[in-house]
Amino acid sequence: MDAYEEVAGLLGADGPFAREVPNFAPREAQQAMARVVAEAIDQGEMLVAEAGTGTGKTFAYLVPALTSGKRVIVSTGTKALQDQLFFRDLPRVRSVLDARVKASLLKGRANYLCLYRLDQAVREGSFASRTETQQLATIRAWSARTRRGDRMELAEVPEESPLWPRVTSTTENCLGSECPFFDDCHVFKARREAADADVVVVNHHLLLADLALKQEGFGEILPGAHAFILDEAHQLPELAGQFFSHSVSARQLTELARDALTEGGGVTGATSVLLEPCEALQEAIRTLRLAVDRLPSRGAMATLLRQDAAVEALQKLQHTLEDLADALASQAERSRGLSNVHERAETLSARLARIDERDSEGEVRWYELSGRGFALHATPLDLATPLKAMREASQAAWIHTSATLSVAGNFSHFSEQLGLVDPVELALDSPFDYARQALCYLPESLPEPREDGYTERVIEAVLPVLEASNGRAFLLFTSHRALQRAADLLADRVPWPLFVQGTAPRHQLLEDFRHSGHGVLLGAASFWEGVDVAGEALSVVVIDKLPFAAPDDPVLQARLEAMQQAGVNPFMGWQVPSAVIALKQGAGRLIRDVHDRGVLVLCDPRLRSKGYGRLFLASLPPMPRTHALEDVQAFFA
Repeated sequence: MDAYEEVAGLLGADGPFAREVPNFAPREAQQAMARVVAEAIDQGEMLVAEAGTGTGKTFAYLVPALTSGKRVIVSTGTKALQDQLFFRDLPRVRSVLDARVKASLLKGRANYLCLYRLDQAVREGSFASRTETQQLATIRAWSARTRRGDRMELAEVPEESPLWPRVTSTTENCLGSECPFFDDCHVFKARREAADADVVVVNHHLLLADLALKQEGFGEILPGAHAFILDEAHQLPELAGQFFSHSVSARQLTELARDALTEGGGVTGATSVLLEPCEALQEAIRTLRLAVDRLPSRGAMATLLRQDAAVEALQKLQHTLEDLADALASQAERSRGLSNVHERAETLSARLARIDERDSEGEVRWYELSGRGFALHATPLDLATPLKAMREASQAAWIHTSATLSVAGNFSHFSEQLGLVDPVELALDSPFDYARQALCYLPESLPEPREDGYTERVIEAVLPVLEASNGRAFLLFTSHRALQRAADLLADRVPWPLFVQGTAPRHQLLEDFRHSGHGVLLGAASFWEGVDVAGEALSVVVIDKLPFAAPDDPVLQARLEAMQQAGVNPFMGWQVPSAVIALKQGAGRLIRDVHDRGVLVLCDPRLRSKGYGRLFLASLPPMPRTHALEDVQAFFA
């Protein structure tokens, strides 16, 4: 038996997991994945492994990682998954294997309390509301007792509180080793721990931020590893776009002005020099936001530059930012804080100039608007080249895994986006018995999705299914508008409690839905993935339309145009594969364990009427299909 077989055997019927973990069921697919991951780590390979729901992929990569004797970085899609991995899965595997490995958890700096910024916030003392004043008191009390400074520990202050950005640091405003609180800094403590660990658990945001910074010649946060294991890897292409973008936002500029005045307040005479340019910058931010108020919420910079008022406001913003940078230059020597704010002003000014450049090959310039803010971006179209360069520089194994990486068994769409050339590929089907546990219902006689009244017709088709299942359903929509319309239509017509995205935080909605037993949950966008409701509470998943990306996305539009010019059909080459992977994510919410039963309702008639519909159906787990409502009723009867 070779070494890789031995690793797989640890998860077998005679292995320690079968002996020690309650309800552990040995799975061939899990052992097969562990074997291939062990080999990839040992040989420094590029691996793309799709593991269907229920394979147990977390153990399948943790076991080889912990027994490899090598330094491994594990990256997950979200902070919630990161915490689950570090606090639940990793300790369990470590204890079963009795593995003497040091593990550490590392998050992005926005997750850690910054003692310097907390001290500043206390001194400054100007808060928008009594709630914020109380929250600051709560954070101060917690700061005295926390060891890690991870804001996850403090549930009393909600994640969306405007206070958090004021008491956490960013790469731009961190004072580094010259900070008066450096010896107690939570970020540097976490990094020191990570530097000594054998296994470091991070998330994709931090991983990409670090790799993107390394590319620009900064020190490496993530110490050199022998292997990178990327779970939920299907999210990487979109996230990579964010990290290789150059962006300037209203929030960054507002914080710059506020920090300049706070730092100036501690140095005699500095405020009199800085007050006027800071106020001018704040005014310029407001003017630009007003000038673009009538524009669509996101679009190409060209759209913004067609508005004379917006062009004028953008120029004014550039001039006032330069003026503030000049004023800060005259004060920068006087304190470390002022020197840091000066560097930030220079960086933002250069970035803004870059985004405003009219023609640059290979980059898309675009804007997005939020309630009172805006962000301007320059995003590269080619992400494969920088990602490939980073992987080559690391000289490590790179293991990409997720339940959704292939399109009808083909991995090329995923691999090409990340610049993976000829990786080792592994496709493992879910061990669930979909033929017995699930049914796919394709209601007949629905109109084309672009027709008026489509959502009304979807709800008409779904109501008898909900009656058969007695609620217990998850309705997924491709747009927030359709979600709202459906919520209004269902409000008076169903006896079950409705849980609608946007009415409460996501984790709260899911918790309430689980406990209701017969609820109907309506979600869009972020609810298509990462939602895990096993058992009776969820027995129906409805998908209103095929999840093609919104046509108003300027980066997508530019990418499709570039493909067209290169002679590739952008619809079949990009839009369909991306939508297939999104559909697989949504459908994956239905069957979460061996005892689950449920019906997947796919409403979009294009699955039958268009040739590409076959690709979508061929990418789903092998479950029986029906057009007859009676079959659905019989399934639940």
